[in-house]
Amino acid sequence: MAAEQEPFTFKVLTVNIHKGFTTFNRRFMLHELRDAVRSVSADVVFLQEVLGTHAKHSDRHANFPQNPHYEFLADEIWHQFAYGRNAVYDNGHHGNALLSKFPIVHYQNHDVSIAGPERRGVLHCVLRIPGRETDVHAICVHLGLAENHRRQQLMRINDLVNNDIPKGAPVVLAGDFNDWRGRAHEILDKGCGLHEVFIQANGEAARTFPAKMPVLRLDRIYVRNADAHAPIVLPKKPWSTLSDHAPLAAELTI
Repeated sequence: MAAEQEPFTFKVLTVNIHKGFTTFNRRFMLHELRDAVRSVSADVVFLQEVLGTHAKHSDRHANFPQNPHYEFLADEIWHQFAYGRNAVYDNGHHGNALLSKFPIVHYQNHDVSIAGPERRGVLHCVLRIPGRETDVHAICVHLGLAENHRRQQLMRINDLVNNDIPKGAPVVLAGDFNDWRGRAHEILDKGCGLHEVFIQANGEAARTFPAKMPVLRLDRIYVRNADAHAPIVLPKKPWSTLSDHAPLAAELTI
């Protein structure tokens, strides 16, 4: 009989970085944002609205990184990263990204765009945890603005979790759900057994938007086959000056 493995705890962070600009694109803040992300000491970072490249911004801002923003943010802290390009335009593209201190052994970006110009993706990464027999599946999302689009996208996430991930594997689904009515909780719970960590801890999802005075509960961390501890909304200073979304963090044990 195989010996039971010791519990393993790691920290996750999710934040919509608004392409490195403050609200209304007043200031380019990616350098300050990198310092703030580092200060959280997360093992896995889920990022939304990450610029892969933008020709005009690099001409206008002297401190605009020449490498993709997910690489700039990862720097020497997170040696593994993955990027899912979703929105492509004349001057560049942006999407979701995941930074990891653990090896990313596989990743795939799933196009979950429904209709019209709004492009959305689901970035699924498989993380190899040292000494663990079962990989962790980390899924970074930024869902649509229309409720009927979000419902279809959530059903696709259910299919992904049920069909592409082993039933006993730990799953972390995090990002900007744009779900101001809170419909995602029941869909993901009944559809694939994912539970939101703030609801488990506090009875309700966290308020994250707008960051300066959060009213809407848009950002989430859902888990399956993992226990969450001490989920927190990160403090307004300095975060409310860095993005229009408040970041969320939690410690997870598998």
